[in-house]
Amino acid sequence: METRRSRVLDLAVLGHLAEAPMHGYELRKRLDRELGLLRAFSYGSLYPRLRAMRCGGLVEADGDPSAAAGRRSRIVYRLTDDGRAALLRLLSDSAPAESDDECFGVHFTLFGRTRYEVRMRILAGRRHRLAQRLDALQEALGRLGGRDDPYTYELHRHRAEALRREIGWLDGLIERERRCAERDGAAGPPR
Repeated sequence: METRRSRVLDLAVLGHLAEAPMHGYELRKRLDRELGLLRAFSYGSLYPRLRAMRCGGLVEADGDPSAAAGRRSRIVYRLTDDGRAALLRLLSDSAPAESDDECFGVHFTLFGRTRYEVRMRILAGRRHRLAQRLDALQEALGRLGGRDDPYTYELHRHRAEALRREIGWLDGLIERERRCAERDGAAGPPR
């Protein structure tokens, strides 16, 4: 059974390998740099996923001919046609989980290859999820009122402000997506 974590990692790996073949260490560095939220994905989870994707025919791997003599060659991974098809399937998914904290960042970095209607569903789902969190925090703030525990109150207030900022950012993105779609008259990936 495929877990959400493995689906997110598959999406990130396939999305990055679609840009260019690379070895595992390079892939990990890119994931760390571009998807800091994936820091929970260790080498211990990346390499087994690469191995499973290789066994499933999504990627193929060969030794790096540029490795120095006497040194262990690096394995270079590249997408297969099945891997490209799997990436397209993952990019078209906009289930509720795709707007949660872990999945959203990965999908967002691949929005350039994602259809308009999927981008909009993910953005709207993320906004809805954050609005629900904000409502719950505002209720908690109302109950606390700063009287009982001023530190808990301040922590909730700080979190609520961060949620408001992200919701505003999402509103701007959604509006920009709509304007671009109207201007271009197309619902495909952006320019």
